[in-house]
Amino acid sequence: MDLFKYDKDLKMDVLKEIGNIGAGNAATALSRLLNKPIDMEVPKVQLLNFEEIADSVGGAEQVVLAVFLRVEGDAPGNLFFIMSPEAGKKLLQRLAGIEVLEEFEFSEMEQSALNEIGNILAGSYLSSLADFTKLSMTPTVPGLALDMAGAILSYGLLQYGQMGDDALLINTTFLEGHHEVEGQFFLIPDPQSFAQIFEALGVPLQND
Repeated sequence: MDLFKYDKDLKMDVLKEIGNIGAGNAATALSRLLNKPIDMEVPKVQLLNFEEIADSVGGAEQVVLAVFLRVEGDAPGNLFFIMSPEAGKKLLQRLAGIEVLEEFEFSEMEQSALNEIGNILAGSYLSSLADFTKLSMTPTVPGLALDMAGAILSYGLLQYGQMGDDALLINTTFLEGHHEVEGQFFLIPDPQSFAQIFEALGVPLQND
């Protein structure tokens, strides 16, 4: 679908508001999980073409850590939470208080913790979008991968079939004291799902 048919300014205002509320919900959920205060900076929200996703995390050959899941319901799609391996280690060590064993490898316990954190954060954003739109949007059980960004996105295509042409990027920075960790959410709705989302949000079509 052509997203430019929708009022651009209103579209971005609505998406930024969802990003802000999602960030607040995610910070609250993470605080409960870790039993310590966690804040988030105001997230930066962008709309990208699918081909630009890998570039936005450093290129198709950049090794990244990704939690990914399928969104089912009224507006199906795919959701990725991507961060650098270094950011993953910082998240575990500084925010979650987990002792990191290897600099470039992740133990089974570390992978399990990251999967749980990513699941909670992704669920927070998804529930914010579902609340806003009043659409049914349910996450599947997440998977965790450490691989090149291009390979992870290709795996998502193989696993879930065709993805939409456009992605919603929410850049998020977690704050705990003087420590900060950056991660990126990518919501990639199926081809017709963005239309469902914007119509549910009341964003009007522009006249050609």
